[in-house]
Amino acid sequence: MNEPIIVRHWLTAAAPKAAPAVATTTVLALARIWNANGAEHCVGDAALMTVLAAGAAAGGASVARAGEPVLAATGYAVSGSLALAGVAGYSDDLSLPLLLWALATVLAYCFAARHWRQDRRETVAYERDVSERREERAHIERVETIRATAQIEVARTGGAYAEQLAAALVHRAALPGFDPTALESAGLPGLLVTDALTDL
Repeated sequence: MNEPIIVRHWLTAAAPKAAPAVATTTVLALARIWNANGAEHCVGDAALMTVLAAGAAAGGASVARAGEPVLAATGYAVSGSLALAGVAGYSDDLSLPLLLWALATVLAYCFAARHWRQDRRETVAYERDVSERREERAHIERVETIRATAQIEVARTGGAYAEQLAAALVHRAALPGFDPTALESAGLPGLLVTDALTDL
């Protein structure tokens, strides 16, 4: 069986690897825009972001206890994003937001690498299972092909032998002085030449 060749574009392969950095950079950029529009040293905005970040973290923890790791990770990511946005929007200089951005990006890649490894393991296991099943089916097909070929050869050989035997009976019966009873008296199995000639 011929498998279709699929060539993925390099952007398709690189997009998941760049997603954590793009996400944290987008949060930092939006927070700095918010800072320039009045959030700098605004206690109310900082308190709002603190409450939202704590709520997202609490939601992630409750969902994690319920056994939903994907939703828990989403809650924690939202909580970290809100905390980063709150600090980046409140502070006047850029050094602390950049430090938090770098830390958030590293943490995002650490969490994402775990999921990428798990996905890679599952993909390799699936490909190995498919390859083993394909090889097993190919082996069964080869064995059945050999068996069918052998049966055809046996049938063909049997047919050729029957034709040769019939020709030998006809030739022997045509010989002068052939006596079928002499074969029987010599202890050899008798050949029903007349019946064979009749069948022919």
